[in-house]
Amino acid sequence: MKQITLSLLCVPVFTLAAIAQDTPAADNTKKNQRDRSGDTKTSGDQSNSSQDVKITAAIRRAVVRDHSLSMTAKNVKIITANGMVTLRGPVKSDAEKAKIVELAQSAAGNAKIDNQLEVKASK
Repeated sequence: MKQITLSLLCVPVFTLAAIAQDTPAADNTKKNQRDRSGDTKTSGDQSNSSQDVKITAAIRRAVVRDHSLSMTAKNVKIITANGMVTLRGPVKSDAEKAKIVELAQSAAGNAKIDNQLEVKASK
């Protein structure tokens, strides 16, 4: 009886191991290197000036209030420094990308928008 129980418990583990081998591991090495290089804006580049903080907050509020956007789109990086807004991160479609840029332009007034949003490939 113990052998049967043990073998039944081992089958799902082997099945999960086989599934895990077919799924490639997530590899963000290139993106991590890019972000550490200083060539791209990260959240650490957000300015603390009151005007830049207000712009970022206004854009974030507009993005979060828009119920047509996916949670992925609502989590994009919004970085404002010296009146320049950088939008970075994945979105699910070209429509979401365009909508976020539209919301940012509307909320940011005359600030320049640097659109670095990437459409995430669907699986």
